[in-house]
Amino acid sequence: MIDIQLLDTKLNSQTCFDYVLSDDAGGIVTFVGTVRNHTKGKRVLRLEFESYAPMAIKEMQKIAEQAVQRWPVLKISIHHRVGVLDIGEIPVIIAVACAHRKAAFEACQFVIDTLKETVPIWKKEFFEDGEVWVAAHP
Repeated sequence: MIDIQLLDTKLNSQTCFDYVLSDDAGGIVTFVGTVRNHTKGKRVLRLEFESYAPMAIKEMQKIAEQAVQRWPVLKISIHHRVGVLDIGEIPVIIAVACAHRKAAFEACQFVIDTLKETVPIWKKEFFEDGEVWVAAHP
């Protein structure tokens, strides 16, 4: 019912979609975060993600369980990547299957919003003129 992975290899949205695919699901919502080439008017060269893996996995599991409690989630998959990612690569994928689309949309948005706020995954942006840590969670 819940698939949580923190990986240092390329993520595959089809893997997450296949996990949540169900004959009972009338709606599957997938969020795929990608590395964009700019932020705040500056050209981004690449990103680096670091985490405290045991705590990050535990927190992602907790978020998935909260989504299951709040919405009629049939299956949920959360994959996050760590390491250096180039422009266009995927750092996060979330797939949620519910009987109805509205619940799937709401649960998926809750998961990504909460993940960004609470999971101990840190992002460093690299620019032509330096680098900066962007997200530091407790």
